[in-house]
Amino acid sequence: MQKYAAFAAAAIVAALAVPAAAQQPSPSGFEKKEFTHSAWTRGIFSEAVTVKGFGTGRLIFLAGVGSEDENGPRGNVRHHNELVAQCEYAFDKIKRVLAAHGANLNHVVKITSYLTDMKNRVPYGQCLTRNFGAAPLPVHTLIGVAALAFPEMMVETDATAITPE
Repeated sequence: MQKYAAFAAAAIVAALAVPAAAQQPSPSGFEKKEFTHSAWTRGIFSEAVTVKGFGTGRLIFLAGVGSEDENGPRGNVRHHNELVAQCEYAFDKIKRVLAAHGANLNHVVKITSYLTDMKNRVPYGQCLTRNFGAAPLPVHTLIGVAALAFPEMMVETDATAITPE
């Protein structure tokens, strides 16, 4: 796992659906693909990006994942005022996106989480630990923010994973 973490740190460079843009060959030998899995994000941003060509593995970058209903209209947030329920839903989505790319939480090397109220750091930490279960905990940065993409969102988490091919 340390070997894969080193690749992620050096790169500084996920999802259920169709690539957001056609894959372009890279002169560097890297292969980058963008993905969206929620209808409302198409044309706004990629929810996941995979990168190959740095060895035998693949990097998977997930954009901030929150409790937005991926099957609903833009801005439809689930579990208003329920931090733990929002966290559980976000991790369920993270697990599904990783699985779509042949990965799981064992492959995650970095998490960044954003909370709108740092008083929720303990319940969020418990949610994170519960979701990782027996998987090794990745490095993690927790940041307090004034607001997220939609007013009802209380937590958002992005993840970076590395999978062997």
